[in-house]
Amino acid sequence: MSNDWHCFASDGVSACVKADGAELSTLRDGSGLDYLWSAEPVWPRHAPVLFPIVGRLRDDTLLYHDHRYRLTQHGFARDRRFDWVERSATGCRLALMDDSDTRALYPFGFRFEVAFFAADASLRVEYVVTNTGDEVLPVSMGAHPAFRWPLVTGTPKEAYALTFEAEEPGPLRGVTGGLLTEPNRPSPIDGRHLALREALFAADALILPNPASRWVRYAAAEGPALTVGWEGFPQLGLWSRAGGDFLCIEPWHGMASPRDFDGDFMQKPWLMLVPPGERRSAGYHVTLEPR
Repeated sequence: MSNDWHCFASDGVSACVKADGAELSTLRDGSGLDYLWSAEPVWPRHAPVLFPIVGRLRDDTLLYHDHRYRLTQHGFARDRRFDWVERSATGCRLALMDDSDTRALYPFGFRFEVAFFAADASLRVEYVVTNTGDEVLPVSMGAHPAFRWPLVTGTPKEAYALTFEAEEPGPLRGVTGGLLTEPNRPSPIDGRHLALREALFAADALILPNPASRWVRYAAAEGPALTVGWEGFPQLGLWSRAGGDFLCIEPWHGMASPRDFDGDFMQKPWLMLVPPGERRSAGYHVTLEPR
């Protein structure tokens, strides 16, 4: 059994997870079709884990008790090696704990676990953060899975759309220089429907700060499709990059700093504030629809 990877499966889905970053790296249906982006150079990641922040802090600086720490976009978990806690034929669980390196960036005690479970044609991913310190833990966490766009070669990107559980009238938020804009971005979502095109992401991510939906379906008129659902994540980001054939559907608990926020980190909007000894959890699932 490799210490670098773990692969597992159910009747309708198979997946592989890396110890580096606790990153999902393949997600295949029963025919072998991989729904995940292949981490090509234009964006060399598959599905990074965002922790202990989502997005950027102003000047990449965390201010706490008048001390400044350098913490860059989306935090450090995606670039750290996790420990294997459990591995089985149908899933795995990994953990990351604070140490001297993390405390140089983020001065708090924590245990952060990421678990993956395959059942039927669905993959469920669960995040659990525990405050192992003796003071309140201010933290965010989020998912960043990148799905192939198009899912199958030969289908135009413009054939794809997102269908939300509920109407999403907006307004949306965006980011400029990695920092959050005001909530005044007109929504391109028509009721429950978002027609996908590359130009949507010319100004970076589309952010639903308080979506009414708890799932969204990604599909063209024909061919394979998938649904992403989430629990415990109050925000949703959508993102792609020019030259990249992927679409990120990102459930979050937390967002980037507003452009005018440079106060103490404990006062940053949208954080979870976890008392000592307590834990918080959130999860998402991806259900594949082979055709």
